[in-house]
Amino acid sequence: MVVLATKVYVAGDARDRALDGLESMVANTLDGLDVTFEVGHRDDDFPTVTVEGDDAVVARNLLREEWGEITPHLEDGEVHVGTLESWDDDGLVLDAGQRVRIPTDQLGLGQGSPEQIRTRFGLVQHMPLRFVVGDPPRLADEEQDRLYEWTRGTGRLNINSATRSEVRATVNRAGHAQDIVTVERLGLLEQSVVCREGTDPPGLLASVGEYLPAELLCVVP
Repeated sequence: MVVLATKVYVAGDARDRALDGLESMVANTLDGLDVTFEVGHRDDDFPTVTVEGDDAVVARNLLREEWGEITPHLEDGEVHVGTLESWDDDGLVLDAGQRVRIPTDQLGLGQGSPEQIRTRFGLVQHMPLRFVVGDPPRLADEEQDRLYEWTRGTGRLNINSATRSEVRATVNRAGHAQDIVTVERLGLLEQSVVCREGTDPPGLLASVGEYLPAELLCVVP
């Protein structure tokens, strides 16, 4: 069984849709392998995938590579994935199956308080982030590089509590299909809308925000 490092924290029909969507994505990832699988959901909101069959080892590795894995043991120096749980004056707290606090001076994202950094880089709650286990833990170099790259692009609108297809439909409904390049999946319920050159991310937020009961944060280059 692989515990995926992304959360399903919505309820009711929204949870059913999210898990159905995850099942389709897992099926696509494992297409062609000699395996059967079953998607589950833990009490702490992390989804599980139980895999059986001749290619089960390969299948589990593919899932770990795509989503990251929640494991009970965190070894110093290893890169793991945790979801953004909370933030305060001292840093960010990730949920990696256990609480992992990354101090402000270990984020590597420039000056400012954790709240200012979170807002500047569009770190919506529950977004998966890679970190290096240690004392103290730090944000992984590849994660820092990804976030800085966002600030050098054409602008983004990051959203939680919605699947990729739901965000695409909402952008279309708001009449902005021509104003975006794509919708990137950050986690199962965390998405990043990549703006076209000339599109104003705060303006896009104002337009689509009324349709989405979610947290929305802009990344303005």
